[in-house]
Amino acid sequence: MSRLGELLLRDQIISPEQLQRAQEESRKSGERLGNTLIKVGAIQEDDLTQFLSKQYGVPAINLAEFDIDRDVLALVPKEVVERHRVIPVNRAGQSLIIAIADPSNIPAIDDLKFVTGYNIEVVVASDVSISAAIEKYYEHQNELDINQVMNEIQEQVEVGASAEDDINTLDLERAADDAPVVRLCNHILLSAIKMGASDIHVEPYEKSYRVRFRVDGVLHEEMSPPVKLKAALSSRLKIMSHLDIAERRLPQDGRIKLKVGENREMDFRVSVLPTLFGEKIVLRLLDKSNLQLDMTKLGFEEDQLVSFKTAIDCPYGMVLVTGPTGSGKTTTLYSALSELNKITDNICTAEDPVEFNLPGINQVQMHEDIGLNFAAALRSFLRQDPDIIMIGEIRDFETAEIAIKAALTGHLVLSTLHTNDAPSTITRMLNMGVEPFLVTAAVQLVQAQRLVRKVCSNCKEALPTPKDELKTLGASDAEIETATCFRGVGCQTCNMTGYKGRVALYEVMPFTDPLKELVLQGAAAVEIKAEAVRRGMRSLRMSGIRKVCQGVTSIEEVARITASD
Repeated sequence: MSRLGELLLRDQIISPEQLQRAQEESRKSGERLGNTLIKVGAIQEDDLTQFLSKQYGVPAINLAEFDIDRDVLALVPKEVVERHRVIPVNRAGQSLIIAIADPSNIPAIDDLKFVTGYNIEVVVASDVSISAAIEKYYEHQNELDINQVMNEIQEQVEVGASAEDDINTLDLERAADDAPVVRLCNHILLSAIKMGASDIHVEPYEKSYRVRFRVDGVLHEEMSPPVKLKAALSSRLKIMSHLDIAERRLPQDGRIKLKVGENREMDFRVSVLPTLFGEKIVLRLLDKSNLQLDMTKLGFEEDQLVSFKTAIDCPYGMVLVTGPTGSGKTTTLYSALSELNKITDNICTAEDPVEFNLPGINQVQMHEDIGLNFAAALRSFLRQDPDIIMIGEIRDFETAEIAIKAALTGHLVLSTLHTNDAPSTITRMLNMGVEPFLVTAAVQLVQAQRLVRKVCSNCKEALPTPKDELKTLGASDAEIETATCFRGVGCQTCNMTGYKGRVALYEVMPFTDPLKELVLQGAAAVEIKAEAVRRGMRSLRMSGIRKVCQGVTSIEEVARITASD
């Protein structure tokens, strides 16, 4: 799609700066330009598809709304689909309808005509949706049926059923390399990727063994392998993570890199924990292709985004993002860093662990065992002529003190804390031992966030406004009057849950002078919150109510994730 950038530039849909940035990113990542333009926020996916449709005079298609027949898919081999980045959609007589991202790719169309023997009719779809469709329909079509794997496993020699401590390491290695164990392990990892899971839990109990996936923030059981397999399966995962399979008494941490398809790499962060009945293994999926760095798509309301951008555009000071594990803090900080990433600024980050590699940013992995912790990294950063510093988490007084001193000496400092809401973040820092006058001098903005599941766009249906439930949730009369509520009926796209994807709820608290006065007077978190709300801050519950009234999520989700004010 070499001409795509020129065409978009000619029609003034993107700016020369956006094109230049996308081309640089495209060269570094090896991704197509159209995909990169979407990622850097230069153009929306739907807008790009409509532009190509209009430019080449062919219909546009949304592949997510189609369930493609297996007989149609069988007409085009997997290697042809991957080589030309196309997907067969339908067949009509002697014509085969093909979705393609670049309708001007005549060699690809000729090749498809030769391979299939059909006349080729072209529709245009985005590169992102074609990649997703290839993964959905082709990547897993040759997977062995899980029941077949289980049947093979039943015939294997029993490993570690009773006396796990007496197992020989060589026996474990052999068992881990057995074909059925390898297949089962691959099936678990690929199924998690296919379902869009964020975590895999492999859990041994006295008389059972289960595998659970966390999809859109909620755990559900995926399968129950035989108990006798727990030593072999955990050894296989540890070998893949380059961990010590002989060590079964201490926790271990590792990483698995897996190539999925042509241009997609998945990272699995692996944590092994010895429990009463064996080793529990949790794998966190880190999908680089799904990292959302466009701040406008994270879920911010317009005024919240303005406040947040104003804070990160300050030349110095501290911006704190707070929330529990898995609430999207890393994505928010990476989005902020992506926005701030300029050739004129030196950006350093201290992370534990480094989840995604960001070009142009100096990222440092923490190693507590050799003394490289957040405080040590911060001290080193201050000798490296930094402009912007990101600290993965402020856990102790030492880190907090150095971070605040950095914020007071001309550096912008971004960091996270684990607190329940924005106002209690201030009292948490005071409890660590930081002086109130230092907190008020350094902190520019505090933001709390949570992730709620979105109603599935494929099967959602409108609901009569549930006025009583909204009132109980805390909605105002004005919000209830204008509310448009939806619910998901359940379909294949959302695994019959009615929810697909997640969106963030934000509580953005600019640390203004009246709030600073309260802190210096020794006010409690509840007083700070009341004053912040009086001055226009929306709490997490208020943000949730707004998302319900906009039809994005459900009352049940907001009640599950947020506490009442």
